[in-house]
Amino acid sequence: MYTTSDIRRGLKIEFKGQPYQVIEFLHVKPGKGQAFVRTKLKNLITGAVLEHTFRTSDRIPRPSLEEREMQFLYKEDEHYCFMDLETYDQIFLDAEQIEKREFLKENIVVKMLFYNEKPVGIELPKTVDLEVIKTEPGVKGDTATGGSKPATLETEAVIQVPLFINEGDIVRVDTRTSEYVERVSSK
Repeated sequence: MYTTSDIRRGLKIEFKGQPYQVIEFLHVKPGKGQAFVRTKLKNLITGAVLEHTFRTSDRIPRPSLEEREMQFLYKEDEHYCFMDLETYDQIFLDAEQIEKREFLKENIVVKMLFYNEKPVGIELPKTVDLEVIKTEPGVKGDTATGGSKPATLETEAVIQVPLFINEGDIVRVDTRTSEYVERVSSK
């Protein structure tokens, strides 16, 4: 069981018989009365977001979640195929079960969450390296302003990159914020 002092972003809890993840939280200590924690929770199965207030005396159950390393193999229509790295079983997920799917590259290893032996979603690595397939060329002298421009990556994701990035460059992207981190290699 968790207590309210354990609540933090990303914590997975069981609430009303369903697995949830804490998106936001705020510890509140009013002048009068008991302290409480306001939370914004996301259902890991349905994706629904709700707000709930926990009292400091509340005990929150841990969900029966299991994480397994899986390799993304391919996408077919709106279904994504993953392979268990231990058993080589293949599992298909629908597009709506996968957040940040625009950063899924073939053969990438992800953590898949299972709730009561059913897959409920994936967790991408913190960063992924992707090739820039389309962007406007940078003009010499533009880099002094520290501007940015849109770039389309090999997975069809569009992010903002610095002006010195060209087509064919490999860039590192933070999957949590969808932001450019650094250039890994250039053409």
